[in-house]
Amino acid sequence: MSQSKNETPAVTTYADYEVITPPNKLRGVVSIEDGDADDPVARAEAALAQLSSEFSAWMDSECARLDAARDAVRQAGFTFATRETLFHAAHDIKGESATFGFPAVAEAADSLCRLVEHTPDLSRIPMTLIDQHVDAVRAIIREYARTDVDAVSGALTRKLRAVTDDFLVQENKHRPEYIEAIMGPPLVPDDQAE
Repeated sequence: MSQSKNETPAVTTYADYEVITPPNKLRGVVSIEDGDADDPVARAEAALAQLSSEFSAWMDSECARLDAARDAVRQAGFTFATRETLFHAAHDIKGESATFGFPAVAEAADSLCRLVEHTPDLSRIPMTLIDQHVDAVRAIIREYARTDVDAVSGALTRKLRAVTDDFLVQENKHRPEYIEAIMGPPLVPDDQAE
């Protein structure tokens, strides 16, 4: 069976190198639709726009879940179940915050996740540090309509991150290689500050 012209690679030769352009086999299987075609991205954006009126209520619900997880830790201490509940509540807020229109809260939730994830003995975490994180998340969401929310939340979360980092360094001092790994820059960009 012979190859058609569009199935052979094109070779362009220069003085000291060659450029080989492989055949584009997708051109034969992809069809170009007219402007009236269904656009899945546009549909998804329209669906999000319809749901956006509910985002605030959903974020309030996530905050209540985080608060309940904190209360469970306060009452029972850190068990496998209370650790998982607190971590996942904070992690969900971190992940959903941008979608729900509250991107400034992600860094505070991330700091709480780091605290729970990287402390070797969870019973040593001061309850006040957990309270500060949960209260910060709730305050940022509650005050999100403020014009200075980015500056205020940025300052607050930088302080939380610094206190958390200090605690984690102290708690992991017996594992210097681990400290180096967890003290990298935050996952959430610091573009909300100032």
